[in-house]
Amino acid sequence: MTDASLQSVTTTGEAGMGDYFALLKPRVMSLVIFTAFVGLCVAPVHVHPFIGFVAILCIAVGAGASGALNMWWDSDIDGLMRRTAKRPIPAGKVTPEEALGLGIALSGFSVVLLWLATNALAAALLAFTIFFYIVVYSMWLKRSTPQNIVIGGAAGAFPPMIGWVVATGSVSIEAMLMFALIFMWTPPHFWALALFVKSDYGDAKVPMLTETHGRRVTRNHVLVYTIALIPVALGIAFTSIGGPVYLVISLVLNARFLNGAIALWRRDEDAAVADNYATEKRVFRISLSYLFLHFGALLIEAALRAFGYGGWGLW
Repeated sequence: MTDASLQSVTTTGEAGMGDYFALLKPRVMSLVIFTAFVGLCVAPVHVHPFIGFVAILCIAVGAGASGALNMWWDSDIDGLMRRTAKRPIPAGKVTPEEALGLGIALSGFSVVLLWLATNALAAALLAFTIFFYIVVYSMWLKRSTPQNIVIGGAAGAFPPMIGWVVATGSVSIEAMLMFALIFMWTPPHFWALALFVKSDYGDAKVPMLTETHGRRVTRNHVLVYTIALIPVALGIAFTSIGGPVYLVISLVLNARFLNGAIALWRRDEDAAVADNYATEKRVFRISLSYLFLHFGALLIEAALRAFGYGGWGLW
């Protein structure tokens, strides 16, 4: 963000605690907390509840720090988009300098505490996640390439891996598949959103795929990435954290998501405009429940294993 952009943001009133909390992107943080918690719970190594609580707290604070730093960097374009215009900085509640200071402080706190409470690898992954989201995605990819979501999605895919590493101290195929599930899910999820908030990205000059290659190409990409996502999601069923319950749930969710992606692919713009992008909005909602329910299914399998019924061996 340029100096001119920083100077253009002025506060209109004293900020409250709610404004500072909003800087942490609580909606995003909730998904981070949930997926990290699942990664911790499904790991084969037991973690003391207090250590687990501290670890999840650190991951949540790290996610919040990323949100604050992202809002600091993007404050110049946030004010141009209806979806983000009411965020604390463009709304004049918080200054960019305050967001920057909060983000840096929370980043350092979360990484150091996670290192002290768990292990160096988990702390290093958290530090890399924050770096990736701010430097690689926000500062570099977001404004320079329509592949911003494809590559930048890695930032949101690390939390379950961090949770796993907190428990085990190492990375395994299960951790990598949980990472891959979120990584492959991110592009069709955000492109479905971009299909019905297209003008926002255009106004802010963000090179979303809808802007650089058009809506027809975006619909094609949603279908292709959804198809590529399916084997990743189903593959988890046949690892140590999967099982028949997960497989059944995953089959239903993938059939539903694929059906929505095909419906998007078949759409023309006249039909989309006529019904106010109802199908696009429906597919976006499906994508939200898709990820939550997959990780919820992993929790069910973990609970069943705790009672001696999980996995494939006892069915």
